[in-house]
Amino acid sequence: MCANILAAVAWPYANGPRHIGHVSGFGVPADVFSRYMRMAGHDVLMVSGTDEHGTAIQVKAEQEGLTAKQTADKYHQLIAEDLQGLGLSYDLYTRTTTANHYQVVQEMFSTLHRNGYIVAQTQQGAISPSTERTLPDRYIEGTCPICGFDGARGDQCDNCGNQLDPIDLINPVSRINGEVPEFRETEHFFLDLPALAESLGEWLDTREDWRPNVLRFSHNLLKELRPRAITRDLDWGVPVPLDGWRDQPMKRIYVWFDAVIGYLSASIEWAKRSGDPDAWKQFWTNDNARSYYFMGKDNIVFHSVIWPGMLLGVNGDGARGGEPSDWFGALDLPTEVVSSEFLTMRGSKVASSRGGAILVGDFLREFGPDALRYYIAVAGPENQDTDFTWEEFVRRINFELANEWGNLVNRSISMAHKNVGAIPEAAGFSDEDRQLLEASKQSFDTVGDLLGAAKLKAAISETMRIVSLANKYLSDQEPWKLKHDPKRRDTVLHVALQVVSDCNTLMTPFLPHAAQKIFEALGGAGVWAAQPQLRSVTEGDTSYTVLQGDYADELARWESIPIEAGRPLDKPSPLFPKLDEKLGETGPSWAPIRTD
Repeated sequence: MCANILAAVAWPYANGPRHIGHVSGFGVPADVFSRYMRMAGHDVLMVSGTDEHGTAIQVKAEQEGLTAKQTADKYHQLIAEDLQGLGLSYDLYTRTTTANHYQVVQEMFSTLHRNGYIVAQTQQGAISPSTERTLPDRYIEGTCPICGFDGARGDQCDNCGNQLDPIDLINPVSRINGEVPEFRETEHFFLDLPALAESLGEWLDTREDWRPNVLRFSHNLLKELRPRAITRDLDWGVPVPLDGWRDQPMKRIYVWFDAVIGYLSASIEWAKRSGDPDAWKQFWTNDNARSYYFMGKDNIVFHSVIWPGMLLGVNGDGARGGEPSDWFGALDLPTEVVSSEFLTMRGSKVASSRGGAILVGDFLREFGPDALRYYIAVAGPENQDTDFTWEEFVRRINFELANEWGNLVNRSISMAHKNVGAIPEAAGFSDEDRQLLEASKQSFDTVGDLLGAAKLKAAISETMRIVSLANKYLSDQEPWKLKHDPKRRDTVLHVALQVVSDCNTLMTPFLPHAAQKIFEALGGAGVWAAQPQLRSVTEGDTSYTVLQGDYADELARWESIPIEAGRPLDKPSPLFPKLDEKLGETGPSWAPIRTD
């Protein structure tokens, strides 16, 4: 049965270019999943955008001599170009500085406030002594008061997973300039999470098929829930939509609150741009809808507890009751939270703020998108932190992608081109032929089930198993020695090309750029795997870039399609050039391996 699938992808922050650790957590897994779901016949809405509010943007703006808006514009464009180059098939990749997003955030805030889940309280806010500016929670570090971890952030401890406030930290310091923050009393609005805890617990108890680490982490958080501030003393962000607050120049909705609402606002923006303003409801208020949220493990708390809590509150389903928004209606909670672990380098998280980053743009310019996509799928941090090394990258590309998959494609098509000039006719199948063809056909169910569960590593490993079977088949059958028996030679090549076609379909969610080339090398015409496009759109007097794509008409379908005997073939070009093995020892010039 076909379903409406929402792929909600974590929003990259607009304070710099993205590194490969970012896209290994949110980007590539979400795209592989979405491409498979489209191929399997589901209606998919893949949305995200650039997260552009908060103090960190202002800090970056000061460093570069820009305004906050100019900084957001600069990095939104750069990030969108990188994601387009990587082939991430967004139905809409937008940004949080749009009027549409402001309206949706303010409606969410107003409904939660009306239902009693947003309350005003005073708290001790962290202030930079040198700038008199509010410090973002994540830019304050210290020792966790619960587990003693040195390096806990002001919003949570990554070691024990507990929710924190900056004032909780022992020996807090600013990551921006190392100074000790001052704490001053200020009034803010808080999301009353304790009033939603019972409903959250009941809902989490129904999430039996989630990844165990996500469920365990989320249940543990429920024991420590407390009200969480959702406004801050700063002038860059969504205004608070209440009398006495909306015109205050230094009171704005906090960035974490407005960012998670972006999944809904992006869906609404997509619907408006599609010509059917209500189309978003098919993915948010429909019994046939399923929603999957993709992010790194440091964002689990926001997607498995806080965002579902906000949805329960706006639906009126918490301890205080309430009524849904007239605009939104009752919104669906996440079907699954698909979190990845960290991509690390020499045991430390790859992050531009900590040094040692490998930027997506640099990687794409040197190696292209499919090499990175393959590495993330087969060796990425799906279930545990994974240490990226250039040596492992070179090995995976040379011995797997080039030697196994690329070689199978190249020699199968080359032999058929040389001997027949077209896809050969089969003249009766042997037991070996039937065994390989059956294994290839059965793999669609196996790989499809794995991709539907967002188990990328197992899915691509199963696909590569079929590739290995096909390579062994060719080595065993030795069609290059069958000139005396052209019918048998042609049958072997026909079987090999059928499996190449099948494996290309199985590989399409992982390697869409190469899949298009292989489809054409097999004589296909048209768009097999559609790619996202950068488009300029207008909202009022403002124009900005979005990522969108026309995916409905792509030819890729999740099934074994019989190849057409007699279809002309050209001599193929190598798909995946081998990398210099020295790269594994030195790294590229723009990201050399440090020897210290």
